[in-house]
Formats: sequence, structure tokens, C-alpha cells
Amino acid sequence: MNRTLSDAEVKEARQIVNETTEMATETTLLDPRFYTTDFDEMDRIDVTPIREEWDALLAQMKSDPNRNHFKKNDDWDDIDWDAFDPELKRELIDFLVSSLTAEFSGCVLYKEMKRRGSNKDICELFSYMSRDEARHAGFINDALREAGIGVNLGFLTKAKKYTYFKPKFIYYATYLSEKIGYARYITIFRHLEQHPEHRIHPIFKWFEEWCNDEFSHGEAFALLMRTDPKLTSGINVWWIRFFLTAVYGVMYVRDHARPAFHDALGIDIRDYDMEVFRKTSEMSKQVFPITLDIDNPRWQRALDRLRVAMFDMDAAKRRGGLRGFIGRIGAGSRAGLAFAAMYLTPVHKHTPPASSRLVPAY
Repeated sequence: MNRTLSDAEVKEARQIVNETTEMATETTLLDPRFYTTDFDEMDRIDVTPIREEWDALLAQMKSDPNRNHFKKNDDWDDIDWDAFDPELKRELIDFLVSSLTAEFSGCVLYKEMKRRGSNKDICELFSYMSRDEARHAGFINDALREAGIGVNLGFLTKAKKYTYFKPKFIYYATYLSEKIGYARYITIFRHLEQHPEHRIHPIFKWFEEWCNDEFSHGEAFALLMRTDPKLTSGINVWWIRFFLTAVYGVMYVRDHARPAFHDALGIDIRDYDMEVFRKTSEMSKQVFPITLDIDNPRWQRALDRLRVAMFDMDAAKRRGGLRGFIGRIGAGSRAGLAFAAMYLTPVHKHTPPASSRLVPAY
């Protein structure tokens, strides 16, 4: 892995990088994170129990159906960034930077897995996935450069803080990230097919094939979890429940922080997020033995309490001083209670099918 910069080096380097790169290096509860893990444990994975499905998926990924997709063509419309309403411009940039950081996070993790490993099956998988995520991040960065605000990815690799997760936590978190990414992108794409007048940026035209990469990556992690039945049973079901709650909660809070962006797209944030949750929950039945009861009024009330508490925490942080510190503690306590209420809402239980393989259907 590339060496992480010292605090002094980060401070000096940040003086010469743009504000957009600075945004991407932030690490908060809501920002996409960079991860590291026990690569030796992952190198010991045996895909024998799922060999037939594994070989079929890797053959599909090796064929590289999107190798010519992430290129600007006549469908790429020129836009006048200066003509955007300032709030919409800020939120669109925030959306693009957050998306880029999430994609590049996957690229960094997958590339490191490939570099550190000797397991042919695992190395081949992560070579394909790091290839895809690099394309996604580069394509978004090209879009940002049109506004003169591209992200310095080399600096980001060294300056961004890394979070250590055990491999099983990587599986849960990344599986959900990939599947919810598919659900988000395809929901936006289908909406804009029906309402092209709301397509505020040409990048949305590329979302259909793009999200199919996310779908395939999710399939890979579903298969990895199926190599060991313990990963989706016993005490680990409580961990799955935790990650489902965390991923849905973070998405809901983050999306509500971009009201102008979603209004410009013609999307009601709550309706959109609930639709994404439903799609993700349905897909996750391929491997998870539970789904959250997202239609339960108790869960939805707690979700809204979480949103309000997180916004209050952010406001208190910006306020600063003793008053801000006290406000952050109070808001943080409310956020914790709201999360606990979501987590403890009864879930739906089911038995995953014998074969986990899915195909994009939305």
C-alpha cells in the first residue's frame, strides 16, 4: 500500500491542492471511507463450494463488457457550470466528489488485495474489480475537471485516513455498497429516461451500464460470503443487521443534505431513498437471511430522528465553542438512540436460495 503521509506532510500538501481534493480527504461518519483489512486471511479463501457460479461470474467480468463505455461521445452535452444556481452547483459537486471517493476507495482496496495475494481466484477477481472502479473514478474526475475542480487522486491515496475492517466486515459493507450503488444509479437512470428535462448533467446518461458493474461486484461479494456458511449465520446475523442499518441510515442522511440537487432532478428524496432501500433489500435476499422492516412506522420514525440529530450535530460543529460542544454531545446522543431504535426494530427472516446468482432486472 502507498505510504500514508504524516500530519505535517498532509498540512503542507493541502496548501497546494484544490478545495475539491480537500473535500475528498475528509473522513466523517457520512463520508466514503478508505479501508484496509487482513489480506492474508482473504488470500486463504477457497471458492471450491461455489466454483461453478464463480467461474461463470469471472468469465463475464473478464469479457469486460464496459471496456468502451466510459468515454465521452456525442451524447455528452457541454454544460455551463457558471450558470448553475450556487446551491445546486455546490450540491452537484458534492455528489460527484462523494461518488468519486466511493469508487476510488474500491479501486484502492481491490488493487491492494490483488497486490498482496497469491490466491489465483481472488487475485483475478480483484484485478477486474479494481479495473472497473478506476474507470468509474476517472470518468467522474473528467467531469469535475470540466469545472476546473478535479480531484488529485494520487494525493487522496496518501492523505485519506484508512479504516481497518476484518474481512467479514469488508464483505458486508462492500456488498451493500455495491448493491445499493446499483439501486441508486438505476433508479436515477430510469427516472431521467422518463423525465429528460431534469437531466442536469450528461454523466447520468452513462448510469445504466455503469451500474451493471456495481451489480457484478456485489455478486462477487455474495459468492465470497457463500464460501463460509458461518458468515451469514449465528452471531454474524447481528453484524449483518448492523451494516444494513448503518448503510441505509447514512444514505438517508446524506441524501437529505442535498435538497437542491434532488429537486433539480425532480426526485422526492424520501420516496427515492425508500425505493432504493426496497430494491437493495430484495437483492440482498440472495445471501442475507434477514431484511430490515423498512415499512415499519417505528423504523421510519427512528430514521427521521437520526436525520434531524445528524443535521443538528453538524450545525453544532460549525457553531464551535462550548455551546457547540454541548450541542454535539446532545445531538450525538439522540443520533445514537435513533440508530438503536432502527437496529432493534424486528426484521424479516427468510432462507437464501440455493444459488445466489442474480441478473440486473430493474
